[in-house]
Amino acid sequence: GGNRSRAGNRQLDADTDLQAVLAWLARFADSPNTLANARREAERLLLWALVERNKPLSSLAHEDLLIYRRFLANPQPADRWVMAPGRKAGRRDPRWRPFAGPLSEVSIRQAMVVLNSMMSWLVEAGYLAGNPLSLSRTRRKAPPPRVARFLEGDLWEAVRHAILTLPQDTPRQQAVYARARWLFSLLFLGGLRISEVVGNGMGDFYMRSDAKTGEQRWWLEVLGKGDKQRLVPASTELMVELMSYRRSLELSDLPQASEHSPLIFPVAWRRSSHPAPAWPEPLTRSAIHCILKGIFALAAEQWRRDGRGDAQAAKLEAASAHWLRHTAGSIMSNQIDLKHVRDTLGHVSIATTSIYVHGEDDARHDAVSSAHRMSWDTVGGTVNAPAD
Repeated sequence: GGNRSRAGNRQLDADTDLQAVLAWLARFADSPNTLANARREAERLLLWALVERNKPLSSLAHEDLLIYRRFLANPQPADRWVMAPGRKAGRRDPRWRPFAGPLSEVSIRQAMVVLNSMMSWLVEAGYLAGNPLSLSRTRRKAPPPRVARFLEGDLWEAVRHAILTLPQDTPRQQAVYARARWLFSLLFLGGLRISEVVGNGMGDFYMRSDAKTGEQRWWLEVLGKGDKQRLVPASTELMVELMSYRRSLELSDLPQASEHSPLIFPVAWRRSSHPAPAWPEPLTRSAIHCILKGIFALAAEQWRRDGRGDAQAAKLEAASAHWLRHTAGSIMSNQIDLKHVRDTLGHVSIATTSIYVHGEDDARHDAVSSAHRMSWDTVGGTVNAPAD
């Protein structure tokens, strides 16, 4: 490409744009979430440059990137770039497309930040002569507060109601219901990220005694963003939901410390089919995402059917796992000490070895358990007894 560096300070062995991008991506090998996001943005730009502009990445000019930014807001032609509605096709499926739909302004801004970082690194590595994105305005209007990405009380109740109305007439339907109820309980009560649901297992639940009173409490030890570990209070409500879900899988009520089972199982898995369990592989982020979007879509459908307005239904359809995390944080922050919210959501790492920190953790467990509830039995004024 025309923007390839001709200077003699090359620090990469890369001979092609693809090799150079892969070298940049290799920096994120130890951070799966960052790697996935970076790969997605780099791949989209590479494909667009070749297909729409008939240029390699290393020939893109400033004007090309301005056009690309507008393209992200409306990827056209849609049949070439946008995935058809419904279940996502795998990458090797001819129906696969790079986009699920137009990107929001916040997502476009984030995409351009990622690409600017990539271009700057390729310049620093001596592969590109210049960064065409460096000419863009650096001062932009501040994005709207992200607190908008959470579900208000009536929308959150609509989601829970949608789960409770799932059919349970067949064993498969019962399994779908049990998994959806457990997944939403886990994401909301634990404030987990979708990557943390995929990357941790049931064996990460454990019981610990109060340093002062000897009272025993359950915790979920999570390896989260940035490879930081934190303790999530496993409230009585969360443990009841865990036991109910495990019973649906024909497992013992509580996991063993050495158990390598995933937090979320495939619908078809049953203990009776695996006398000496060969635990299934964790569901992928995409699979978890599809489960969540299915429930949000059902809640939106029911909302519209009840004549409650399209704007709120559209908000339900836009919701994701991170919306549940924001919803959990918003509700907790109104009820308990912000320090407890911070530590539960993992905004900072926590220590687990000193008696003093144990005391702080125990206070957080009590606060979260008493104030932060799923309250399945109060949805729609119905009472639902736990399954035997």
